[in-house]
Amino acid sequence: MTNQLLHIGVLALQGSVIEHARVLSELGAKPVEVKVSAHLQGLDGLIIPGGESTTMYKLAHAFDLFDDLKAFVHSGRAIYGSCAGMIMLADRIVDGIADQETLGGLDVTVRRNAFGRQVDSAQSFVDAGAFGGDTPLPAVFIRAPWVESVGSGVEVLSTWQQTPESEPAVVAVRQGPLLATSFHPEVTGDRRVHEYFLRMVAESNRG
Repeated sequence: MTNQLLHIGVLALQGSVIEHARVLSELGAKPVEVKVSAHLQGLDGLIIPGGESTTMYKLAHAFDLFDDLKAFVHSGRAIYGSCAGMIMLADRIVDGIADQETLGGLDVTVRRNAFGRQVDSAQSFVDAGAFGGDTPLPAVFIRAPWVESVGSGVEVLSTWQQTPESEPAVVAVRQGPLLATSFHPEVTGDRRVHEYFLRMVAESNRG
């Protein structure tokens, strides 16, 4: 299946919706903004963008979207969550607000705002890992989470060492059709993460 045939939803309640939609269009896919349950119909995959995870889940409930969104995430279709989207896909959160809900699906524990205020907004480079290429991957971190622990079925795709003294942090993971990154690839000009995701979408559709 070519990218031109792929209809990819972008959860459009809050966050970097326009930026993800622009990248998808550049790669030949058709972006679809998802604001209500009806917008999930006919989608081949879904991106949950960066933003504020607590605001996202509250708005998803306010628009009566949360349950249908959760069912879509667990349907076997390819899903990509960046930054807040990673938190939304995580089974477990550290430092979430009281009663914060996630869509789940990724057997990981994620810490909100893990890198602290010193990297509220920072651009760096991470291991390209499974995303390919001969050069490190540019990555923008904005009050970013990290993955504190992973289950046995989770593949670590990329890590980032914040300082020479710090331990490498897990910043990109995959479990089956679910992909998540701590960083925002949609604002860097490097399309490797989105290209990887679109290959996941095509694979899940063939399955």
